[in-house]
Amino acid sequence: MSELMYQANIRPLSKDEGGGYIVEFPEIPGCYADGETPEEAFREAHDALESWLKTAKEFGDPIPKPNSTRRYSGQWRQRVPKSLHKALVRKAKEEGVSLNALTAILLAQALGEKINDGHSGLHSKSQNNGNSSTSAR
Repeated sequence: MSELMYQANIRPLSKDEGGGYIVEFPEIPGCYADGETPEEAFREAHDALESWLKTAKEFGDPIPKPNSTRRYSGQWRQRVPKSLHKALVRKAKEEGVSLNALTAILLAQALGEKINDGHSGLHSKSQNNGNSSTSAR
């Protein structure tokens, strides 16, 4: 039994695809299984993963590390055009937040996610009365 934890994605199969459910491991090329029910598909997927890992080990093929074991620092370096940098700095000042906070909020909003540091959104001017309101775009 594998001690590695890989992401498993399940989705229903259309009638054209034979019906039932398929489980795929995005980190393991070509490793997937299906079944009539989600439970059966996961059981079959577990067996498929074990077989894939065993075969890779026997042939000396590289075994990908699961993404769940990767650590993320929350930092990276991003280069942007000077005009965009200027616009972001202006917007951060207008919102009363740091450039880092602004870009984190904008990225989270673009991904449709909330960030867990107390920032739920940016203030936007209302079209009707000019009052500021918080919106989580």
